[in-house]
Amino acid sequence: MTEQYVLGLQEIDEVQVGVVGGKGAHLGELSRIEGVRVPGGFCVTTDAFRRIMAEAPSIDDRLDQLSRLNRDDREEIRTLSAQIRRTIEGIAIPGDVAAAITRALTQLGEDAAYAVRSSATAEDLPTASFAGQQDTYLNVMGPTAILQHVSRCWASLFTERAVTYRQRNGIDHRTVHMAVVVQRMVVPRAAGILFTADPVTGNRKVATVDAGFGLGEALVSGLVNPDVFTVRDGEVVARAIAAKQRAVQALPGGGTQEVAIDARRQEEPALTDAQVVRLVRLGRRIEAHFGRPQDIEWCMVDDDFHIVQSRPITTLFPIPETGDQENHVYVSVGHQQMMTDPMRPLGLSMWQLTAMAPMHEAGGRLFVDVTRRLASPASRAPLLDVVGRGDPLVRDALETVLDRDDFVPSLPDTGPGGPPAGGASAPIETDPAIVTELIQRSQASIAALERDIRTKTGPALFDFLLEAFEEHKRVLSDRLSMQVIMAGMEATWWLNDKLQEWLGEKNAADTLTLSAPDNITSEMGLALLDVADVIRPHPEVVAFLQGVEDENFLDELPKLPGGTEARDAIEAYLDRYGMRCVGEIDITRPRWRERPTTLVPVILDNVRNFEPGAAQRRFEQGRQKAQKKEQDVLSRLRALPDGDRKADEAKRMIDRVRTFIGYREYPKYGIVSRYFVYKQALLAEAERLVQADVLPEKEDIFYLTFQELHDVVRSHEVDEQLIQQRKDAFRSYHALTPPRVLTSDGEAVTGAYRRDDVPAGALIGLPVSAGTVEGRARVVLDLAEADLEAGDILVTTFTDPSWSPLFVGITGLVTEVGGLMTHGAVIAREYGLPAVVGVEQATRLIRDGQRIRVHGTDGYVEILD
Repeated sequence: MTEQYVLGLQEIDEVQVGVVGGKGAHLGELSRIEGVRVPGGFCVTTDAFRRIMAEAPSIDDRLDQLSRLNRDDREEIRTLSAQIRRTIEGIAIPGDVAAAITRALTQLGEDAAYAVRSSATAEDLPTASFAGQQDTYLNVMGPTAILQHVSRCWASLFTERAVTYRQRNGIDHRTVHMAVVVQRMVVPRAAGILFTADPVTGNRKVATVDAGFGLGEALVSGLVNPDVFTVRDGEVVARAIAAKQRAVQALPGGGTQEVAIDARRQEEPALTDAQVVRLVRLGRRIEAHFGRPQDIEWCMVDDDFHIVQSRPITTLFPIPETGDQENHVYVSVGHQQMMTDPMRPLGLSMWQLTAMAPMHEAGGRLFVDVTRRLASPASRAPLLDVVGRGDPLVRDALETVLDRDDFVPSLPDTGPGGPPAGGASAPIETDPAIVTELIQRSQASIAALERDIRTKTGPALFDFLLEAFEEHKRVLSDRLSMQVIMAGMEATWWLNDKLQEWLGEKNAADTLTLSAPDNITSEMGLALLDVADVIRPHPEVVAFLQGVEDENFLDELPKLPGGTEARDAIEAYLDRYGMRCVGEIDITRPRWRERPTTLVPVILDNVRNFEPGAAQRRFEQGRQKAQKKEQDVLSRLRALPDGDRKADEAKRMIDRVRTFIGYREYPKYGIVSRYFVYKQALLAEAERLVQADVLPEKEDIFYLTFQELHDVVRSHEVDEQLIQQRKDAFRSYHALTPPRVLTSDGEAVTGAYRRDDVPAGALIGLPVSAGTVEGRARVVLDLAEADLEAGDILVTTFTDPSWSPLFVGITGLVTEVGGLMTHGAVIAREYGLPAVVGVEQATRLIRDGQRIRVHGTDGYVEILD
């Protein structure tokens, strides 16, 4: 195949990213859209770049060194990148490449001025914009200068920022090549950027235009504040005109310069409203062509718009697909389930198949459509009440949407609003035997599942699983189980409300529920303290565990003195809790049983930070504290007017909450136990597909939905390209922040705490476990990397039950996600840890090691240094 070093923009379309890079491919595609003016030009292809790289074999060694560097080693990255750039710029452009570029220039006009712009094969992609990572040179004149700037563009693939960006996005430096766009310069009166969706809220029906005088460079470089216009439904709905003191203009002999703008013009709008509306109309045409919202660079010459770039806006959260044009309001499932990370397709589809409500997928997350329930006043109030108790930010976000009168239609009360959220009040006796019976039922159901699935393989396994999912949902929707959960929560709410009203005491239930019985999640944290007790007396085992990296370490333990007891203790723990892991609602996440090394750092922390017998002592201390609190509350109530009645009612509710609140954690344990059984069966099936050469590796099944996997097992055929696309998409979803509430317009509605009772500068959240504590903040984003000392306060994005082994060693908790009844809150109360959850951006605003004060009763966090 002969190399092609130059392609005219008219010859290029968007599938040629590998030849002309992202920018070049988009410009070629833009120039094909009717009514869109793109300045004429050509692309120097990646073939030319490869020729240059081949001229300097030394670059290969440096690329090897670069790929081995830690991405945080800024100094080494800077040094190596600079060496590579110098090498590339020093290579003489081969004669045939230079001739092809000069020929193209002659056709366009050698004497004209040009913009020379980098176009890498990994930029302006749907999953990573790489905006501003490579270089652009404006107003370059004459073939010699243009060839020199083409070399500079090639070298700009290795600027420090471009190299770091690739490393952070997991992109191999060798797989990225550089093309160069050479375009006729237009000398604009005004220039700027058009977003066809609001880049802040995500609203797809709102467009924003940034505009300034002269070249767009002044805006991009931050030299001036732009005029900002907001457009909705074809009209300008908001405008902010800036004082534009400077502009960047092209010089007659080449290059650009900053100029001062005449004082009388500074506050003039760069565009009229009519021009803004016309520009947005053009943007909508471009958006329709590419099929997704665009970030568009434009120039205005005379009264005409020229488009010099269009790339996808990669920061927008996707919208669930509905196939209709109706308005929809979605609530995030991840915020309820304490798992806001993206899930793989198998994880999403398994949760959808086993959940009690229909769920919609977007950006690797799940959402519930609450539009119908919001539309009917009868179901709206209970929905707002139940979500508000769980997470006030969700309630506030929903109320924000409801305040826009036209978004959610009002249905009559007779409309299909469904049952009130939370169901009817629980008319059950306060009887511990009910909880015992429910736990036994759950265990029997899981034992039957384990027994019956053993013989199932191939298509028969999938038929069996579909029946098992029905049993799964039946167990979840067991009326008695729901009544027990509601009884525990309602007793908590009753105690908090009444004791605040009668005694002026906030969150009294937090102390009254300490060490409540039958809480499987808090037992799990304490049980790991018992494991540490077995290991602590054996120094050789402790030393061995400190160096463990291999998942087969349990087989090695018996070779050490005390190793057999250590192994047996860990094995027994895994038998009971090994199905758990971080993000456990996603079946594809590695379980502790599959990756036991995850537990090793926590066990070692427990060995270091605790004395023998800590688990029993902790539980007993909590129980006594709760008992003391009960006596205190009851005696204070009896001293009040009508005190005996109040004390009797409170006693009834205390007994009720202690009987039922621990069970709140059990259904999740049941779900996750069943999930592990399903997963093992599906992985065995995947192993057979690997043996039959249908799949390269068994984890590939995680990128198929349950139904797609079923089809692969039946047909023994798999679409490898689909799996690769899903892997790329999953990687890109990590960069997205899922909103608590999302509308069908794409607007992410965050909600706010409407409070003025906190000190200035404090971070506001939801009080979920009473008390105040001061200490060192440990910002932990990965359970396996937790390194906690006694007295530390854990700060993280979210905690699910798998984090509870850490809770035994900390003194307080702060999370970005959570509600009154989510797992972190329940276990914090169980262990008596002051906790504030739902603190927006806590892991960014609090630095690791800072001293903070957590006000668990009032719901805020103070940063002390």
